[in-house]
Amino acid sequence: MKRLRGGVVLLLTVCLVMMAGCDFPFPLQTEAEAQPNKWDRLAEEKNEALNLKKLKLEAYGEQVEADLASPAYREFAVNSRFSLQGSVKKYQQFQSDFVWVEVKKEGVGGDEGKFSYYIPLNDGNFEQWVQLHDGEGVYRVTVRFPSNAEANRFYDVARMKVHNVNPQLERDIAMTQVGQSSGLQIEQPATGYQEADRNIALKGSLPQTVERLMVQVEKGEETWEHIIPVRDGTFDSKIPLLFGKGVHQIKLLTPDPSKDNMYNEAAKLWLDNQSEQKREPVEYFRHYEERGVQLEMPLAGGEQADMKTRIRGRIDPNAPDAAKTKHLIIQTKKDGEQATYIIPVENYRFDDSFWLRFGKGTYEVTVNVPEITTEQRDYFRFFGVARFTVHNDNDNDQRNLLPSRGIQSDSNEIRSLAQQLTADKQSDREKALAIYQYVAQNISYDVNKFKTDAFEYDDSALKTLREKKGVCQDYSFLAIALMRSIDMEARFVEGVAEGNRHAWVDVKVDGKWITMDPTWGSGYLDAQERFVKKYSTEYFDPNPTQFSQTHKRTGIMY
Repeated sequence: MKRLRGGVVLLLTVCLVMMAGCDFPFPLQTEAEAQPNKWDRLAEEKNEALNLKKLKLEAYGEQVEADLASPAYREFAVNSRFSLQGSVKKYQQFQSDFVWVEVKKEGVGGDEGKFSYYIPLNDGNFEQWVQLHDGEGVYRVTVRFPSNAEANRFYDVARMKVHNVNPQLERDIAMTQVGQSSGLQIEQPATGYQEADRNIALKGSLPQTVERLMVQVEKGEETWEHIIPVRDGTFDSKIPLLFGKGVHQIKLLTPDPSKDNMYNEAAKLWLDNQSEQKREPVEYFRHYEERGVQLEMPLAGGEQADMKTRIRGRIDPNAPDAAKTKHLIIQTKKDGEQATYIIPVENYRFDDSFWLRFGKGTYEVTVNVPEITTEQRDYFRFFGVARFTVHNDNDNDQRNLLPSRGIQSDSNEIRSLAQQLTADKQSDREKALAIYQYVAQNISYDVNKFKTDAFEYDDSALKTLREKKGVCQDYSFLAIALMRSIDMEARFVEGVAEGNRHAWVDVKVDGKWITMDPTWGSGYLDAQERFVKKYSTEYFDPNPTQFSQTHKRTGIMY
């Protein structure tokens, strides 16, 4: 005989016929497994002390010819949960397909003391394990059937008082009528209450007609909501528990099929966050969903980093321009300074790191997608999809030494060339001049690119080195990358020269910043606007007064 866990004491007799040469049809139990645990024994003792009285149905139950097979008593004790089973004959006129079971813990007010089940009616039959959700205590359980005349109205059919002897908190996922009707299935988390650390995995399925799911995270007065995609009928995301240590309530809401941009609560669960850390929510913009972006890292703002931080995620292949989205643009800001980085997208995935180059402190990071256009121009448009903060714990300010957009100073090809060019040079000035000379003499000015605005996102030092041509930005990219690769501080200067946008270079030589313009040092355009190579050192550390007559500085680009 084995005692069924969690209900009024029931006995089940199993007869096993033993035949020579045959195995047992069921696995053998150990003696410990065959014995009821202490909570079952406590429930049994409590039931022996209670005056068990047969459960009587309310008038509406008799009216619709209901029968409750389990439980059998008005008041009883259990170990954590009990089985509810029943049937109803006159169910076909009901205005709902669900039985509503409301569980209230005595002495606990508000939503914390309540839990509801909506149990499907299958040909008038229903069954459900009812979990007493808040540990040890007394619960009032009410079983209600839907009205046969009014929608969203239920009538009491049975009421019972249930004593839970087990102090452990166990909870099911609370599914609403909307959740049950929508076909929502939740694989992870497996239960409605569990401990977690900072984030939780949320995984499940919905009918393929549903494209998105709203998630709301609440703790006290703090709340955050986010839309997650449903792809081919499934969803799989990580959700941040933002508000520090303690229980976070997670609500899942499905789209209202009759109203645009409206969602209805479908399910609810609770996560007990063990982390003390409070974090900031990521801010998502319109293009995040429109362009099919999904960030997997970071999940929240306010994370700690050491000089660089990682970003990872994916692009929905079915989103507009997904196949043409070959990179993301990352902008970092700190104390008025801004730096830009390009993150490649391959096979609709991105996973890379970017630098926090301005030293210790909090950075605002904006993730952008490029405008997809065939128009040629000397500037790029992009659209913000997400914004978050990250805190750099490293004191080093390496704004003029680290790689940046278009300046691949960490490339082996770049570093090898720089070392070759400066191998026999003793001073920083000699090294800088050698690099200036190489760039000015080996790169040809691309007149067509200048005239047609044929700029590309992949314009860079490496591209310039390989194609041996470019405009002012490309000369500057290459010169800066070569110098940074051998630990010489260099920066990209934005400005205007003779009425046109122009770029040149600053480099620190023996503790002092000097200027160089390898583009102008490489030659000039003749009357027919053809490039004429004519190397000159005139624009290596030029006289500042003379240089300012032709060049006007407007800023530094990182």
